Amino acid sequence: MADTMYAGLSFEQVVKAYNQTVVSVCVMRLKNMNDAEDCFQNTFVRLYQKSPEFSDEEHLKAWLIRVAINECTSYIRKNRRTVSLSECKEQAVEFPHDDTDISWALMQLEDKYREVLFLYYIEKYKVNEIADIVGRKPNTVKTLLSRGREKLRTIYGGDSSE
Repeated sequence: MADTMYAGLSFEQVVKAYNQTVVSVCVMRLKNMNDAEDCFQNTFVRLYQKSPEFSDEEHLKAWLIRVAINECTSYIRKNRRTVSLSECKEQAVEFPHDDTDISWALMQLEDKYREVLFLYYIEKYKVNEIADIVGRKPNTVKTLLSRGREKLRTIYGGDSSE
């Protein structure tokens, strides 16, 4: 299995090429770096264990994102517990706030909006590709993008009638 190739890349090359994407997906989903690291690791363990065939690097990247989302969802289900708001703030990952980085604003949105906006604006996927990755219909993704943008305008303090 050490010689396994993934869309022409070795396992080490895949981890090096896509580690930032996978960790970003996990942090956006879980809002906690420690939990995100667990899901990040599980995503790459799954790749190593399953060794699926990929048609190209884009297929590989989409697969990693989908698995990372699934790992985070499973992690949330397994570790559901009630925590105080102050505890959440202590554990939350802080992102720098500037006019060009929307990560801090995305972290304030519900998962369903944060996920599609992240894939659209940060990872530069098209609506149909996002629909495949998150397992929703393209029109649902468009609706989530639209509603998510409105919520972002509210966070940024912009006028929603623009």
